[in-house]
Amino acid sequence: MSGTAMTTRELGDFLRSRRDALTPEQAGIDSYGMRRVPGLRREELAQLAGVSVAYYTRLEQGQSTGASDSIIDALARALQLHDDERTHLFALARPRPAPRRRQPRPEHPTPGGLRLVEAMTGVSAILLGRRNDVLAWNPLAHALFAGHLPLDAPQDTERRPNLVRMLFLDAHTRELYRDWDDEAALLVASLRFVAGRDPDDRALAELIGELSVRSSTFASLWAKHSVRLCSSGTKHLHHPEVGDLDLDYEAVHFPDADGQRLVLHTAAPGSHTADALTLLAR
Repeated sequence: MSGTAMTTRELGDFLRSRRDALTPEQAGIDSYGMRRVPGLRREELAQLAGVSVAYYTRLEQGQSTGASDSIIDALARALQLHDDERTHLFALARPRPAPRRRQPRPEHPTPGGLRLVEAMTGVSAILLGRRNDVLAWNPLAHALFAGHLPLDAPQDTERRPNLVRMLFLDAHTRELYRDWDDEAALLVASLRFVAGRDPDDRALAELIGELSVRSSTFASLWAKHSVRLCSSGTKHLHHPEVGDLDLDYEAVHFPDADGQRLVLHTAAPGSHTADALTLLAR
């Protein structure tokens, strides 16, 4: 299936999933009689967005392309999408033309990003690629998230760690998160955001296919079409050596590095987590 056809199908699936998630009460419309759908009917959403039912139906069924910005914006407002969902909707409706790629090329860390990771000593630093491959990590990040793997694992471009694969398929990583279900949902929603921006990324499609086959939980979460860009927040860990940790994280995106970002994990000064990071750093 071509990237354009896949994106058209993804657009319809995403619209349907958000329509199913929006109740008449949330949309501010009266609901009469028995309803056979969990959310809004097509005609209800079309009316809210100011488009014809026939046109909206073609969008959902993947039979129409080239919707104007005003129509996409109207649908986003009618569906009450948050900022990440709205960005995702426009990405699906306006897919970027992709260059021809015979084989997926392994990512290489940007020199500046690699120097930043190597310079970080008091905080955990991980350089991630666009598909959540670990391109580099400092010793503290390695000790926090993957002490059971070799420190130089990111240097192996064929088998380097991938955070999504580790979360769903690696028993050590699964036991690390105290709120694994929330972490899994957030990471899948973030991956969905990335996939919407580049439907022709063969390596990303292969990763999604692998996880869908090997993890029923991943497949279930992927089918929900949730979208969220992970930029900051808190991770709640149970580390095998230092116990419970509450780590704040920030993702610093490099504008010209094709999705590469530096993820930093810190702790509140004077907290148990800060003391534990000091211990692990030694």
